[in-house]
Amino acid sequence: MNATAEPLHAPLERARRLGFLGPGPIEAQITHARGFLVAEAALAMTPARVADLGTGGGVPGLVLAGCWPGAHVVLVESRAKRAEHLADAVAELGWEGRVEIAHERAEQAAHDLRYREQFNVVTARGFAAPAPTAEIAAGFVRVGGVLVVSEPPEADPTRWPVEPLHALGFNAAERVEREGGHFVVLKKCAPVGKTVPRRPGRPEKRPLW
Repeated sequence: MNATAEPLHAPLERARRLGFLGPGPIEAQITHARGFLVAEAALAMTPARVADLGTGGGVPGLVLAGCWPGAHVVLVESRAKRAEHLADAVAELGWEGRVEIAHERAEQAAHDLRYREQFNVVTARGFAAPAPTAEIAAGFVRVGGVLVVSEPPEADPTRWPVEPLHALGFNAAERVEREGGHFVVLKKCAPVGKTVPRRPGRPEKRPLW
């Protein structure tokens, strides 16, 4: 494991013992999380503000915070025990002040003026299906910023239809591969309406596509 990732090993192992991470070597989970660094190429810059939706045990949010030490990172996590674990991990890593835990539903946080369309990069790994992920993320990504979502190995263009994405302010999804993982990158081209995202639970129960 490289020097950047080594401090993450203990909090991620603890997350796995608590049931917040799936099975498999921690090193492999860190490697996959580093795939979200495709955001740098899409932006042609290192992001200043990053939000990770549904961080859970810490991937990719904690990994990206380690890779981008100059960024302010917000880890959005609605479940109390996971949010508590993330707060403990941030304190253990000495990242207080630049890594923040938003312990609330992402649909609610997306309407908070501190977060509303404020992020260069928003990431999602196993957060939700494509439609609710895009709808909720649209409230966080600033115009010119990007949403990066982990994807299954098999390409399926029906997952990210162009017209409804455009209605959420996103350009067409670009599929990329990095670190053995598969991702889509969606660039924010226009601001989103004030009613997006809809109230908690509605994006998943009544997806836009």
